[in-house]
Amino acid sequence: MAASSKRKTTPAKRKPVRTSGNPAKRPIVEAPPITARDWIGAARLRTLPLAVAPVVIGTGAAQLVDPELHWVIALACLAVAVLLQIGVNFTNDYSDGIRGTDAHRVGPARLTASGRVKPKTVLMIGLAFFALAALAGLVIVIRTGQWWMLAVGAACIVAAWFYTGGKRPYGYFGLGEVFVFVFFGLIPVLGTTWVQAFQLPQEAWLGAIAAGLFGCAVLLANNLRDIDQDREVGKRTLTVMIGRRATQALYTAFIIVPFLIAALIALLYPIAWLALMALLAGIPAIIIVWSYRRSRELVVALGLTSLTALAYAGALYWAFVG
Repeated sequence: MAASSKRKTTPAKRKPVRTSGNPAKRPIVEAPPITARDWIGAARLRTLPLAVAPVVIGTGAAQLVDPELHWVIALACLAVAVLLQIGVNFTNDYSDGIRGTDAHRVGPARLTASGRVKPKTVLMIGLAFFALAALAGLVIVIRTGQWWMLAVGAACIVAAWFYTGGKRPYGYFGLGEVFVFVFFGLIPVLGTTWVQAFQLPQEAWLGAIAAGLFGCAVLLANNLRDIDQDREVGKRTLTVMIGRRATQALYTAFIIVPFLIAALIALLYPIAWLALMALLAGIPAIIIVWSYRRSRELVVALGLTSLTALAYAGALYWAFVG
């Protein structure tokens, strides 16, 4: 009797299911309802000190020329800076979300990428913050009569949108740091000083450079955290282009140079030496950037860098008015 042969059956290999980066094209899955905490998280509060710091520095520099504090204009400048920053954060959430850039990000989940909020809703909120920033800017223009600054405000909004928006966002081609330095460093500091004093003393320029470098440092920490994901989706940030080690070195320089500027300012305004106390947050941030094991640790470095910028700005303000 012939032995019956048994055929071994192996389970058929399943092709991996590919999901689109665009949340609108993904299969619908149940997710917990959106909460106020999610919306607050989308505003990225840890980045807001970067919006406050330039206004603080610019106001202090203005009081070197005109000791009177023009608090209405100063608060309007603060509103413009903070509202623009929040608007950038929401429109960045939208733009990166619909491109699929945030599909596998390391940090906190984004509203658009998570699929829990319609992309258009996130976009409309971002644009609403841009509109509020424009209204605050209009108050400044009307109060000061500097109508030409409407063009500056428009340029800020356009730059904020095209960071990750549009067909060829400059943030995807290694230019993010250049625009951050200009639009979140030079323009807010010098603009704040000008609308209050109608002069630009050298202290304002030095403070603007320092604020811009801190902004670039935060962006580097953010992009270092996302370097693998950005490289995978074709987002060519400066960090992707130059690599980890060069990014770490550049980040360190962006943190240290503002303190060299503070030492220079301290030759005329000794209280500026207090800016060195901001290194209590800056040095731990540098250590994390050089020694991190998991990308999530860079979220802490990002927050510490923002706090460093704010503490630094407070010390310069005190030096200028004290």
